[in-house]
Amino acid sequence: MTGAGAGAGAGAGVAAGAGVPRLLVVTDGRLTGGRPLLEVVAAAVDGGLRAVLVRDKHLDRRHRRRLVEGAVALLHPVGGLVLVSSDAGLGGDGVHLAAADPFPVAPAPSGRATPPGLPVGMVGMVGMVGRSCHSAGDLAAAAAEGCRYATLSPIFPSPTKPGYGPALGTGALGGHPIPVLALGGVQAGNAADCLAAGAHGIAVMGAVMAAADPAAAVAALLASCAGAGAGAGAGAGAGAGAG
Repeated sequence: MTGAGAGAGAGAGVAAGAGVPRLLVVTDGRLTGGRPLLEVVAAAVDGGLRAVLVRDKHLDRRHRRRLVEGAVALLHPVGGLVLVSSDAGLGGDGVHLAAADPFPVAPAPSGRATPPGLPVGMVGMVGMVGRSCHSAGDLAAAAAEGCRYATLSPIFPSPTKPGYGPALGTGALGGHPIPVLALGGVQAGNAADCLAAGAHGIAVMGAVMAAADPAAAVAALLASCAGAGAGAGAGAGAGAGAG
């Protein structure tokens, strides 16, 4: 893992202080309409994106590593954050765990167990750790094991997040012991509702991956988040990303 994530909080679209993004874009090259995935990510960065989760689990490890390296080349120069689904060994600034993935434990350089006192969500050289959750119980468990953030899905009906039961609705987003990113059917038109209901931020896939203009899609999402944050008096970190 690289060290750029520590400074990512100063970038657009990243919450001040904690470094957990207001907007996280999840990649899937199958949704881009034939465009190269990194071309879509580059356009999204031009629109203000500063946090990406490289998913693309349908690809082999060698191709995923290349995607991570390409994403790092695009995000790090602008102070952004690159997370990787499930496989902490592919590089980037942290790992996003599936619901059933074990929590990563990194040994100390001497071979001893990871020393106590590391920041929550920072485990040795693994970097930021998040997890996919689908219930309040999942979120409580993620917080207890040391995750820095979690996604909660599906909030709205979504063709890219099937198989997890009915939509939870925005009422499921508030009151949790961990920063929550709303995922599943989130668009510019409902992103503000998610933050107003208690979400720290949003995570999207198709809304950017399939967009004809990824830069414009990201700008609209960030503007929605910034407006919601300003209305709640807590949007200073998100608002920086709208410009």
